[in-house]
Amino acid sequence: MKELITRIARALVDNPDQVSVAEVEGNQTSVLELKVAKTDLGKVIGKQGRTAQAMRVILTSASAKARKRTVLEIME
Repeated sequence: MKELITRIARALVDNPDQVSVAEVEGNQTSVLELKVAKTDLGKVIGKQGRTAQAMRVILTSASAKARKRTVLEIME
């Protein structure tokens, strides 16, 4: 899941080298914390949060196949 979000985020931003994804794992849920450059934050979130929501939908679908719940948090 971490690689999936990293690839999507790097394709969206102007500074792909500043994209980092940290994974915090729990028993049933894992949290992916996405950090990008401040100038690229708007590109990752998108208009009215549509890009971020689309990333979350893809992540939910992919994690459902693995039978685990994964949550995406976009950090500032």
